[in-house]
Amino acid sequence: MLKFRFLNRKQLTTFPFNREKKGTFAGVFTPSILAILGVILYLRMGWIVGNVGLLGTLSIVTLSTLIMFLTTLSISAVATARLVRGGGVYYMISRSLGIETGGAVGIPLYFAQTLSVALYTLGFTESVVNQFPQFNQLYVALTVTVLIGLVALTSSDLATKVQYLVMGAIALSLLSFFFGKPVEQTEIEMWGASEQVSEPFWQVFAVFFPAVTGIMSGVNTSGDLKNPTKSIPVGTLAAVGTGYLIYMILPLVIATRADAKTLVETPLIMKETALWGPAILLGVWGATLSSALLRQYVRSAANSTSPSERPGFTALDALFRERQRRQ
Repeated sequence: MLKFRFLNRKQLTTFPFNREKKGTFAGVFTPSILAILGVILYLRMGWIVGNVGLLGTLSIVTLSTLIMFLTTLSISAVATARLVRGGGVYYMISRSLGIETGGAVGIPLYFAQTLSVALYTLGFTESVVNQFPQFNQLYVALTVTVLIGLVALTSSDLATKVQYLVMGAIALSLLSFFFGKPVEQTEIEMWGASEQVSEPFWQVFAVFFPAVTGIMSGVNTSGDLKNPTKSIPVGTLAAVGTGYLIYMILPLVIATRADAKTLVETPLIMKETALWGPAILLGVWGATLSSALLRQYVRSAANSTSPSERPGFTALDALFRERQRRQ
């Protein structure tokens, strides 16, 4: 007969979850840079350059990175000022601003992590349908989402095991793109296509900005780090700097490969101009799927931490304490 062991509240709080601890490179830098160099890089970078031009793109990249750099400094200040456990950004907010504020922020943060999987699965689906028009985008997206969920349930560490292969695929795709050639003769357009066929600056900014928020993928694995106080600041700042360097170089190359109208109308312009086109597909598929798995991994890691470090538990506990105080 099967016997199930049920843990009480005290046991749950102190229950040991034995995970292999990671260093700065594997635990923070790699998941962060994989999320930063993701779907926006491959499917929207050409579109961004075509809409706002070279100077507009460089301005968007700089402004977005500056915002995330200031956020990174705040995260680093909190991480170095106190002991950081499992829970990532939520844990830092709840311990800095109070348990009530942490619970209020933690619940939507948890759902945001869940819904962000849609960004990466849709990016993967768009690239697949672009190559295989006979596939239905809705069915492909639903299938990929279900498969990612099943993988996360059976092996939440799979994303961390394949992240080095994905990083290699991204490096190969970038090298293939840099050594490629233009699809047509063109001059660098500083401010993009005409207003009739382009989007406003701030709408383009809104499309690009999610790319730089990938640093949360590394911060949210704080419970799996050997030394979070050191790894979070160093790994996050390194990922922000590396991502900024790549995103500043790419527009300089893209602007010389095709005119603004072609860039706007061709989502996978990087594949068309690359030395070896399939390398771009390897990069975009690997980046999107690994980012989706990493988001699921963060949710699984959050579910395996002690309840006192979970958003939902803390929010309910805070409400219970407030009710007792009023009585």
